[in-house]
Amino acid sequence: MLDPQTAEQIPGSLDPALRDEVAHTTARAVVHRARAAEDPEVVDRLVRLVEREGLDVVAALWSDAMPASLPGALWRLYVLREWVRRDPRTVGLRYRLGVDAAPVHEVVAGVPRPPAPEDLRALADDVLSGVYAGDLAVALERAASFCRILATGAAFDADAREVADPDGATRMTRGAADLVRTAEELERAATGWRAGTLD
Repeated sequence: MLDPQTAEQIPGSLDPALRDEVAHTTARAVVHRARAAEDPEVVDRLVRLVEREGLDVVAALWSDAMPASLPGALWRLYVLREWVRRDPRTVGLRYRLGVDAAPVHEVVAGVPRPPAPEDLRALADDVLSGVYAGDLAVALERAASFCRILATGAAFDADAREVADPDGATRMTRGAADLVRTAEELERAATGWRAGTLD
């Protein structure tokens, strides 16, 4: 048996409180420094962070953060951008299926009709650019509206596949629920930013 002092010396996973502090500190530093610099090259590098560093690096920084926090919101935005970048066909299909049922969200999201894959990629980039160089709350709300449209499209897609592929339909329905939850989290983050409480 190890005594407590020896056990504490064994390297292990990062203390959750320290991980949370690192997430918040890095998120604040990235957002506030980029906004203060007003440098388009810095903003572009931050938008393409996942492409340069990999999703694992961003996940290590922010994936465990509370959803309606600055690092939690950044994590969700980067994951959304990466999904659009990697699978524009599915995202485009879900968007087209959901957009007519969500006209208000279409206006907020700001995607041309009909959206081409490059339009969806441009939206994802614009949202992240807005985090670093525009109104952060508006950027979060645009992403939330985009998620709500995709959730609606996923639900319609699930309904259409129910008979032929019930398991796939169930997975899509769960995915739609996850997208709605993400939208709600982003909306709470936007409200927190406006109130000065998003940390």
